Amino acid sequence: MRKALVLFSGGQDSTTCLAWAADRYEVVETIGFDYGQRHRVELDARQHVLQAMRAQFPDWAPRIGADHMVDLGVLGAISDTALTSDTEIKMAANGLPNTFVPGRNLVFLPMASAVAYRRGLDVIVGGMCETDFSGYPDCRDDTIKALQVAVSLGMGQRFTFDTPLMWIDKAETWAMANDLGGQAFVDLVVEHTHTCYHGDRTQRFDWGYGCGTCPACELRKNGFEKWRAAA
Repeated sequence: MRKALVLFSGGQDSTTCLAWAADRYEVVETIGFDYGQRHRVELDARQHVLQAMRAQFPDWAPRIGADHMVDLGVLGAISDTALTSDTEIKMAANGLPNTFVPGRNLVFLPMASAVAYRRGLDVIVGGMCETDFSGYPDCRDDTIKALQVAVSLGMGQRFTFDTPLMWIDKAETWAMANDLGGQAFVDLVVEHTHTCYHGDRTQRFDWGYGCGTCPACELRKNGFEKWRAAA
């Protein structure tokens, strides 16, 4: 079996991807990035999720290996977005939401690949998605495929960039979590992951913690309700 490195933010999508990878690969390591995000509470959530997955899921625990954290503060320093500064979330003049951090995945994936190269891992798993992706161009399948080719050529090693959420919506992501780990894993996602752009952990909803109104919370909430209604 192959060995994977999961881009792991501590959010719903990356946690589901971590479970998906742990279900498939012999060794699964994780990597997170501190880029000056205003919702830095997600970096704390990462550790809570990892601890809970190791404690509650004995089939996955032996496969979940080292966790890596990379300081990408320079990305936040050169960005002027609602995710890296205390700015109102709104649509920008270019038609994209101002939560778009230019170049984020263009930086994350090569950096992750450099770590994977050193660690002997050949699969990079990310939660990018074209269905519920707010129009971010660096989440598109074409972008990820192009990066896979460029990174593999540039490092002289063939990498596979797996994106298990690429063609599903948030309701289907909740369903995937349930299929992977049952209600226990859904409960883990609800209690421990963080998605809210405002970093709000003071309000608890059926779908988890958040402000309840930002785009990330709305996607998570609507997906949860759609999944529950169809269950």
